Order: sequence, then structure tokens, then C-alpha cells
Amino acid sequence: MTDTQTEPQINGHAEPKVALIKWAPEPEPAVEETPEVEAVDRPDNPLADWLTVPDMPILPAWARSRQSITANVTALGRLCVWHCRYHALRIPKYGARVAWLAVKGLVRGLRGLWPTLTAHDRTAAVKALRAQVKAQPEDVELAVRYALLHRERTVARRARWGAAAAAVAATAVGWYLAPPLVQAGMAAAVTVPLAYLGRGDDVQLLDNPTPPLRVDMSAQQLNDALRAAGLLKNGKGDDDGPRVTCVMGPVRDGRGWSVMFDLPKGGGKTAADVLAKRTTIAAELGVDEIQVIASRVRAAAGGNAGRVSMWVADDDPYLLDGEPKNNTPLLKADRFSIWEPIPFGRDARGNRITVPVMWQSLFFGGLPRRGKTFTQRLMTAAGLLDPYVRHYIADGKGGADWMPMKAVAHRLVMGAEDDAVDALKSMLKELLAEMERRFVLLRGLPPSVCPEGKLTPAIVEKYNLPVIFVTIDELQEYFTAMEKDDRDQVINDLCRIARRGPAAGFVSNFASQRPDAESVPTKLREIITLRYCTQVVDQTSSDMVLGKGKAAQGADASVLSEEHRGTGVLVTGPASFVTVLADFLDGPAFSELCQRGRALRVAHNQLTGDAVGDITAAADSAGLTIAPVLSDCLDVMRHADRMHTVDLLDRLVNVDEDRYGDWDAERLAAELEAAGVDRTTKQVKVGGKNLAGYRRSDLEAAVPAELLFAARRVDPAPSTTPTTETPSEGSVEGA
Repeated sequence: MTDTQTEPQINGHAEPKVALIKWAPEPEPAVEETPEVEAVDRPDNPLADWLTVPDMPILPAWARSRQSITANVTALGRLCVWHCRYHALRIPKYGARVAWLAVKGLVRGLRGLWPTLTAHDRTAAVKALRAQVKAQPEDVELAVRYALLHRERTVARRARWGAAAAAVAATAVGWYLAPPLVQAGMAAAVTVPLAYLGRGDDVQLLDNPTPPLRVDMSAQQLNDALRAAGLLKNGKGDDDGPRVTCVMGPVRDGRGWSVMFDLPKGGGKTAADVLAKRTTIAAELGVDEIQVIASRVRAAAGGNAGRVSMWVADDDPYLLDGEPKNNTPLLKADRFSIWEPIPFGRDARGNRITVPVMWQSLFFGGLPRRGKTFTQRLMTAAGLLDPYVRHYIADGKGGADWMPMKAVAHRLVMGAEDDAVDALKSMLKELLAEMERRFVLLRGLPPSVCPEGKLTPAIVEKYNLPVIFVTIDELQEYFTAMEKDDRDQVINDLCRIARRGPAAGFVSNFASQRPDAESVPTKLREIITLRYCTQVVDQTSSDMVLGKGKAAQGADASVLSEEHRGTGVLVTGPASFVTVLADFLDGPAFSELCQRGRALRVAHNQLTGDAVGDITAAADSAGLTIAPVLSDCLDVMRHADRMHTVDLLDRLVNVDEDRYGDWDAERLAAELEAAGVDRTTKQVKVGGKNLAGYRRSDLEAAVPAELLFAARRVDPAPSTTPTTETPSEGSVEGA
């Protein structure tokens, strides 16, 4: 059964005479207005391409700004001054060389004038007539002709020799009578032409200030090297085959050759293939692979998948002349903002490399004694000069490298013994609690204060939320010293800090000598954003630090040698890497920065945690002196109430081998007794063993009471239970 729909009625009428309802007018259909197309841009205009204005700058790169022009003019002035000094120093050498060339020119000039002075142009005719006279002595007419011609030659000789003698005499008399300045001008007017006449093809008046090229490079050599590496196809017969298209160069660029080229189409090769064949290309060019700096040119820089930029150095650009010297700009800075990129080192061409660390996490790896820890300390040293940076330090080796941080660090864990491992786990719990507290706080801030839900410089100072720098060196020492359950828990904690911490102002700075899956798990290494690797044994180890497949892309730390201390490969992104000679900062300079960092924090009321309890710093502030052995013993026992003498000596040697390397139990007891330590007992029980040892309370009793009281005023750790209340503007201020 179907329903029949009736027509709609209005007020009971199907077709009312008067409509009491005003219907809305139907909208007119929107008509899309096509923009007017200029005649030049019409697709059917054959002159469109020809009339299109080129999308390229009119001025060269060096002339596009006032600063660039000023910098280039200044550089030209410096170059001119250098050349003037270079040649001015060699003026005596040039004078002797000009004199020798003038003598050679004089000999050549006399040799050239001799035929003219001797009327050589008439000698041939005289000799011919002389021969005829000898053959026909009875011919009188021939004899007369010979006599006349001989007389003409004699007269010509006398006239020419006389003119030459008169010229020389006049010149000599004029030079003798002239003033010294004119004499010098006359001597120069004679010497310079003679020296020019005496020059030769192998003689150069001025020395060349440019050293001879150690490496030569041409387009043909580049093509031959790429063809030998299998990147270009071989030709048939006399044809060489496909060649690369050089977009720029090869040209001299500093201490090397620079070239940018496109691979030929149809060969099936890309820029990545060139980077993977760097060693073979270097061998064909006759250089070491460390001298070949190659990178792909991306589209943002006008490149494509087949465009390569290559720089071939004349020699190893990373070797140092002599011992390294402190050269970091941080030593000259009064303060430094951690929000700015940190000065890190220089690349092969001497360009300054900086590393931004905010919102990042860092990992350093490599073989021992290659400058890994020194490079890692550069990151921490920058944070020392920012009073609103709070440092958490853990050193699995427990040596002297990080001991100066006791004056600044909020938490300092030294060594990988049981007490140090417990201290590390407590430090990580404190960090996680602080991270959660900050996220709750940031979520409660208005968008006008925290627009992106992340820490900002204004929030740092207004709400007293300093940037937290988490530095852990020798990670493998902690992981190998832990049981499996503890190890898994610590790994998870570190992963949470590295993954979520950057938004809360956490900067993770980790390092390890053995970056394998057992020492540093893959899941921790894979979430690190910035990586730096010094020399390693092979490409597999390099990829463990820098990321899988990086060696094939050209980021290979295995090409570094033992001489490349402080040099490593820095990876800053999926396809961004550079080999860097890091700045050098030795132990004493690092200690000085630590003291400056402590003074900054005291001035800004930002000295917290363990740094407040630094007895040595408290003694220095009070003008008192504590025996170094007592201070070192308190430092190595910072996580233990008692310690056996054997373990105490081992830790002291680890801190300063030069001082404590030959100490024994008797020497240690004598030195501590001289420092005022009165042992209540000579036997201590640690781990179920009752052996000779020391109590920390006995050592602290030798410290003046006022220093001990000042050192124990340590800020408590934040609560591990984050608040659930939304902070108000006033409540957050005191956080």
C-alpha cells in the first residue's frame, strides 16, 4: 500500500490569492571568476619562455649586502697588507737577483751590439773582394774596389765606436754630476732594462707566496676517478664515455679544490652512490679518504638527487700542529645562554660549527683516549656559564674528569660501585619526578605565557624552572654493574628522560666507549637526536653510534686515525653530518669554568643540591684551607658512610693517579692523621666483611664545624608525587 503525497497548502489554500509568507530569495549560482591571464603567461604564447624574467639574483653573493661588501673589502685590504709585508722582507734578495739579471742583460746586450759596432753588415762584401783579389792579383780595378770598400768599413767602425764611447762618457759624466736622487733614477733606468733583457724562462724575479700545490685536480681527473669507481660507464673505442657536468669548478678553494657536478642521466647512479665510494675516489685522486669531503646538494640549495659537492684538501685538514691548546670561545665569555647554539669546533675548511642543544639529546661514542670526554665536556661547559642551568652529573669511571663539577652540580655521582649505582637510581627518580612536576605546571599555564606547552626563557626566570642538563659519562660501566632488573629499569628511566624531557627543559648528554647492544641498548640510542663519534675500529661500530646506514652515506668515523684526537663525525639529522675538529678545553680550564659557574649561581641564588654541600668551596669562601687528601676522601665517600681502606685507595688513585698512585694504607693513615682525622675505630664492616677502613663521620669531624654546617644546608629533592592541582599565577611563582 502506497501513500499519496498531497501538494502543500498554505492557510488551507493550495493556491492562495495573497501569500502571507515571504520566502527567502534563492541564492544566485556562484560564478567562478577566472583571473585575467597576462598575454605573456598564456600557454599558447610561443614567447612565454623567452620573455620570462630569470629567477636569479642580479648581484653576486658577495655584493648583496653592505656587510658582505665590507667584509670582502676588509679581506682584500688584509691580503694586500700581507703581500706587501711578504715582499718587503725580501727586498735585499730581490736586489741581488736584479743585479745578477742586469749583468746577464749587459752581456746579452754587448753580444747583440757587437755586429753593429764592428760593421758586420759590410764584412761579407770585404771578404768576398779579398778572395777575388787573391785569385786575380793582376786586376787593378778589382784591387781598387777592395781598397775602397775596406776603407768604408774602417770608417764605419770608427764612427760607431766613437758614438758608443761618447754616449758612455756622457752618461758617466752626467751621472757623476747629477744629485743622488737623479743618480738613483738613472741607475734604475739602466738596470731595469738590462735586468729585463737578462731574464729567462726559468728565472722569476719575485717569490711566489703561494706554496706549490700538493694535490692537482682537473675535470678529466675527476671523470677518470668516478669511472674507475664504477660510477660512470666506460665508452667504446676511442670514446671515453659519459662525463659529469661540472656546475662549478674544479677551482681552488682555500687549501684544496672545490667542485660541484651532476652525474649523467641514464647511468642509474645517484649522489648517495658517490658518497658510498669515497674511499675508492680518494685512491684514484691520490689522496687519503679523510681529505675528500663530499655531500649531496639538496633541492633547497638548488640541487637534485644526482648533484654532489666535493672538496678535496691538499693535506689532512684535521691534524694539529703540536699539542692542542685551549681554543673554545667559552673561556672568553662572561656568560652564555644555553638557548643559543654552543660553539663546538671547526670543519675541514675552518668554518665554525655550533650545536643547538635545546629540545635535543646528545650521545658521544668512540674508542678510549680519542677526546670523547673532552668533547662531551664542551656541552656541559656551556651550561656552566648560564646560571639558569641545573646540572645532574654521573661518571661511571669515577675519575678526575668530572670532579670539578662538585662546585656546581645539583647532583654528582662518581664511580660505578654499589653505592654509586644506588645514587644513580635515586638521581633518575628525582629527575622523573621533576619532569612530571614540570609538565603539570606547564599544562596549567595560560597560552599567553606558555603558547606551545614547552619551556621558554621567560618561564625559566619567572617561575624558577632552570634548564636541566643530565650528563652521564661511561654509561657501559653502570649497565655492566647492574642486575638485569635494575638495568632494565634504569634504561627505561633514561629513555623516558631522553624522549619526553626536552619539552620540560631537559638536555640529555650521554657517552659510552662501547656503544653495542649490551652496553648501551638500541632503544636508548635510537631516540637520541644528536650524535658524535670519534675513531672506531670499523663501519659497524660507527653505525652503532651514528645510526644505521650512516657509514654508507659518508658519515664514517672508522676512517679517522690515532692522530685525530678530538676529531669526530657529528650527525645532526637524517641526512646531515659533518666531520668536526672539536674545540679543546683541558682540565684546569674546565675547573676554572666550574668556579665561574658557581659564582654566577651564587649571585643569582641558583646554587642548589650537592653543590651547596661542597666543603672545599665552602672553605674557599670562608678563607680556610682543608687538606687535599681529606677533601678527596670526602668526595669519593660521598655515597657511603664507611669504606674499606683498600677501596678508598683505589678510588683515590682513580681520581688522581699522579698523587695517590704510590700510596699505601700507612701513608694514607699518616696523611689523614696530619689533617686532623681522629679514627674512632680502625675496623669497619662493609658488605659483611670487617676490614681496616674509615667512617665518613670521622672524616667530617676533622672539618671545622661552621664549614660542615654550611655544607649541609642542601636543598631537599623535589617531591616524587607531582601535584594534580592547576597552578595559579601566584602559586607557580614560588615553585
